[in-house]
Amino acid sequence: MTRIPVFQHHPSEHPGVFREFLAADGIAWDAVELDAGEEIPSLEGYDALWVFGGPMDTWQEHAHPWLTAEKAAIREAVEARALPYLGVCLGHQLLADALGGRVGLSKAPEVGVCSLEVVANDPLIGKAGDRLRALQWHSAEITAACPGMEILASSPQCRAQAIRVGARAYGIQYHMEVTAETVPAWAAIPEYKAALEATIGGQALPAFEQAGSANLEALRPDARRLYDGFMALLG
Repeated sequence: MTRIPVFQHHPSEHPGVFREFLAADGIAWDAVELDAGEEIPSLEGYDALWVFGGPMDTWQEHAHPWLTAEKAAIREAVEARALPYLGVCLGHQLLADALGGRVGLSKAPEVGVCSLEVVANDPLIGKAGDRLRALQWHSAEITAACPGMEILASSPQCRAQAIRVGARAYGIQYHMEVTAETVPAWAAIPEYKAALEATIGGQALPAFEQAGSANLEALRPDARRLYDGFMALLG
């Protein structure tokens, strides 16, 4: 049976709609809640690695010492074991950071349902020139590429929206995994709430929730392509 460890950094940051796809395919996944003190398991016997978002930043090892071990596990997965890797938001940033790139604060937080452009052909992301709708909620971004990194999608606010490192490691700054519960759950996280208020104002939350719900069906085909393409990497 295919089995995937999923590194999580907050109970509300999880595979979302991908859980439905995984269940339908009979693929087992093991949540590892790093922020709750759960230890990183041995990667032996796993077929891939997924890393999702969180309210902390990649450089905050002093506040979150487990980030050091997490980056080491990412290097092991991608470089030593050549496992397919999918990072979302913080997981996207951690991929670049762990492999020698740099992450820093964005010029402005990017929050809302936004449009981005695919800039390179890729079976997981789309065709060059395609426009994607995606939910964004971040205040940090990749500022310097790691070796072997290719940018696959960009937006005016953030150049590295989607990346591939080598043939089987992917990161997306945006969110395709969203469900109807995503925006309300994230709005309760203090760090996310601050980014929301700084970007679109605290009074805009109901409109943001409505926009997120209205775009769920539009996001689903891109989420499905990302998932199916990733599973193809597992053979």
